[in-house]
Amino acid sequence: MRADDGAGPAVPESGSAARQAELADSVSPARQTKSNDSGGAARPEPETRVFGIRHHGPGSARSLRLALNRFRPDVILIEGPADADPLLGFVAADGMEPPVALLGYRPDEPAKAAMWPFAEFSPEWQAMSYAAENGVRVGFCDLPAATVLAMDQEVGATGDPLALLAEAGGYDDAERWWDAIVESATDADIFPAVNEAMAALREHAEQLGVEGEPAARESGPRDAGTTPEEGERAAGASAAGETSSAGAESTAGKPATAGESATAGGESTTQGGESAAASGDSTVLPTGAATPGKISPAGEKPPSAPISADPAFGGGTGAPGSAVGFDPSDPAPAPAPARIVVDAHTLVREAYMRQVMRKALKDGAVRLAVVCGAWHAPALEGKLGPAASDARVLKGLPKGKATLTWVPWTHSRLSSSSGYGAGITSPGWYHHLFTVTEQPIARWLTRVAGMLRTHDLPVSSAHIIEAVRLAETLATLRGRPLAGLSEVTEATRAVLCDGDEVLLRLVSTELVVGEALGAVPDGTPTVPLEADLRARIKTLRMKQQALERTVDLDLRTDQGLAKSRLLHQLRLLGIGWGRLTDSQVRATGTFRETWVLQWRPELAISIVEAARWGTTLRTAAEAKILDTVAAPDATVGQVANALEAALLADLGGATDGLITRLESVAALDHDVTHLLAALPGLLRTLRYGDVRGTDTAALARVADGLLVRVCAGLPSAVTGLDADSAAALRALMDGVHQALSARNDDWATRSWLTALRGVADRTDIHGGLIGRAVRLLCDAEIIDAADSARRLSAALSVGHTAADKAAWIDGFLGGRGLLLVHDRNLLSLIDTWLCGLDEEQFVATLPLLRRTFGGFDSGERQAIAQAVRHTGAATMSPTVTEYDTARGELALHAAAAILGLTG
Repeated sequence: MRADDGAGPAVPESGSAARQAELADSVSPARQTKSNDSGGAARPEPETRVFGIRHHGPGSARSLRLALNRFRPDVILIEGPADADPLLGFVAADGMEPPVALLGYRPDEPAKAAMWPFAEFSPEWQAMSYAAENGVRVGFCDLPAATVLAMDQEVGATGDPLALLAEAGGYDDAERWWDAIVESATDADIFPAVNEAMAALREHAEQLGVEGEPAARESGPRDAGTTPEEGERAAGASAAGETSSAGAESTAGKPATAGESATAGGESTTQGGESAAASGDSTVLPTGAATPGKISPAGEKPPSAPISADPAFGGGTGAPGSAVGFDPSDPAPAPAPARIVVDAHTLVREAYMRQVMRKALKDGAVRLAVVCGAWHAPALEGKLGPAASDARVLKGLPKGKATLTWVPWTHSRLSSSSGYGAGITSPGWYHHLFTVTEQPIARWLTRVAGMLRTHDLPVSSAHIIEAVRLAETLATLRGRPLAGLSEVTEATRAVLCDGDEVLLRLVSTELVVGEALGAVPDGTPTVPLEADLRARIKTLRMKQQALERTVDLDLRTDQGLAKSRLLHQLRLLGIGWGRLTDSQVRATGTFRETWVLQWRPELAISIVEAARWGTTLRTAAEAKILDTVAAPDATVGQVANALEAALLADLGGATDGLITRLESVAALDHDVTHLLAALPGLLRTLRYGDVRGTDTAALARVADGLLVRVCAGLPSAVTGLDADSAAALRALMDGVHQALSARNDDWATRSWLTALRGVADRTDIHGGLIGRAVRLLCDAEIIDAADSARRLSAALSVGHTAADKAAWIDGFLGGRGLLLVHDRNLLSLIDTWLCGLDEEQFVATLPLLRRTFGGFDSGERQAIAQAVRHTGAATMSPTVTEYDTARGELALHAAAAILGLTG
């Protein structure tokens, strides 16, 4: 077979060589047979091979594919949840495109969920694909998802045993060591060396018992002399009948241990903190890992944690010319001072795997292949030993239920920066290495150049040629057979990005990590709510993409309106596919919406959680929104917002109930600020009837009732407020005024302006509220410019503090500087008052005035400055002052009497 193509089926050898190989295989010890006791047909001697792999490694995947083609197993067991076996039939189905993940959740509490992701370059996925292409029986062999989700123990901190091998090879970084030794080469014979390396590490490992205490040290291969048939009852009790159909409920048992690494053959995982079962958080587990736990921040590892289960499989024989290679004949590396721990939960998982292996052999497997994390390989190789001891370890597993299905995944969620414990630093790069076998470096740098060109950056063919030469030269200088990611990155930085780290980060985000989104077949088991979502997405021709994209919807078209309603329904259900944003198109109408869409894998869990509200998006959203407003502590503002959201989402079945609830809540709420806060939303929804075809007659009745109560309660609401409370109330008044202006209803506008006139005529309330009321009345042409100037002059007269005067000006001018540009009389009044302040008063009022004028646009501020400059010093327009001499004489007589000047 072709040694350079590990991604596909092997090409059979031809001629006599192939025949000789076949004959040799037929007489090999593995093909020798033994007679049964009855003297009947001969039964082949079973042969088991354990392939210790590293998760999401293209080198492991290629080597595994070559090894499977050579071994030709009749049964394959893969580290993964055993109750997901029925889902393996979808691996080869049309529409299945990795990256994908197995999603397991508790049907009674969907928030308790776990995921097992796979990429095309994951060795486990290649094993599944090989089985599907060759008709080989395949299944998972790790603890069932039902058991995983039923566990409530905390998981202990873990480290990375692979670092020991990297250190022995002269590398200070395990990832670079792995990339140099394994991912840049393909070798089907690497697995025995890998297993031996892991066995050498485990010989120095400390085993923890059930209570976390040190247990007996692990020995070498298990004792021979026990056939797989021994202990069938124990094996059957723990391994048989554990699988269930996807979408149905499965049960499993519980290990009485805690602490487990979640890096089955991959990088180590920091899983300190509560488990998903205890906290209700969903968990992303490395493929095959069997304990949910909190996802740690990217790159975070305990500084002195013991090294525990599942390192990225270590050594392996390097290709010719490799800088460092692992030789099984070399002595085992000396143990590092750090503790290497085989924790109790790892022992439980390995006991379960052995039980599944025994059952497979009992069922007739002749050539059994086991694909697992390299850390587990030494525990599964050789004779399996007595089943009774493993049955004792598995005794007491918790009873639980789980539902499993396939969901799409993304490359970015496979990266270690996402917090995924078994994550890799470069999923996009690994995918490229696995899928591109001819000139991978040149083609990668061509992709980089193409990406940079899409961002309008000048990159030519000469840049690509020079970058390829630099990467290959660096690899040669470092003794590597092929340029790796570090060499390619340095070439990209120096040649294509001209040393710009910002551009290099862009390349890393879009290509090295990538945002490829997988897909699952339409027939994949799922909840009815997700089926409805898929159908509507297909009808509306929308695409679920991992990259953010902005979409403008025109609500005047049927397609745009339907998409808007779908996205609003998803928002109400907590499925955050899209978020509303400001449009780049300047428009004041209500017929346009702008959304930013991005599909994330964890939304699959949100869909499952929302499924309890109904079988379709509309019915589920209606049920949830009615349940939300039914809370006893629901305020009128919350109910009004819910009603507005329901109209946006076209939830006709919930509208009547929301209006009824709003009327009852509003009748019991006597706080005018709550009514003011709720009114703008109600008034906005009255306009949706024009664009969305919604009947708003009942809503108009509720809005009018609230307006009457607001107008009646406004005089008392504005009394006795401090500066902060007055500012908050002023914002509410602005919202109501703007909403009423858009409604264009004569009765409502007249009622509101009458209430504002009462506020403007008062002198015993905060100046900011009076100034704002005067301004709103002036905009509505209820007060003319002369009256406004008179009121401003009165507010700036003697008898008011400088702070009160500044508050009045802030309320009057806030956000609208053009008024001073066009009304020079008002500008002169303010200029005269400001120039007459002494130093203490000026310092006291300066912060408020700066806030007022700082809210103006720069053009408005420049126009005001020019107006003041052209007007000159504060000059008032000449006016004629009339004096009341009779009142003056009375005042003079009173003053003379007080001073004793009258005789």
